[in-house]
Amino acid sequence: MSPETSLSYDIEIRHVEARDVSEIADLYRAGGWWQEAWDTEGITPLIKGSSAFVVAIDRKTSRAIGMGRLISDDVSDGYIQDVVVYPQYRKSGIGGRIVSALVASGKSKGLGWIGLIAQPGSELFYTELGFQPMKGHTPMLYKGGD
Repeated sequence: MSPETSLSYDIEIRHVEARDVSEIADLYRAGGWWQEAWDTEGITPLIKGSSAFVVAIDRKTSRAIGMGRLISDDVSDGYIQDVVVYPQYRKSGIGGRIVSALVASGKSKGLGWIGLIAQPGSELFYTELGFQPMKGHTPMLYKGGD
């Protein structure tokens, strides 16, 4: 049995247009991406502004235990980001199901390019899902001026 399928949970992958903002903020915290100065009120427009927002729901607790989103023009390009699963649920295939749902959503809209920036150490996870490094490209982040 592979490590990705060694644990079994009753999980539903669901596309959402709204979700309890404190639940989503907790997932952002689990990913290390939340700043406590941020207002959770921004989560609702973040979800609505995403081309697709997917949560993994533990059916036993009805709690969101993972998430991810696709941001896109819904015409040509899309970017997957904010993929996170609570540590106790990792290595069970949930992250892969989230990413696959996001890719399927993008493909159903006719997107010809779906990319992401992988955190160091997660490359194998993404290559097993069909992603490849973009040789000759460097991710960049705006840090300049006002």
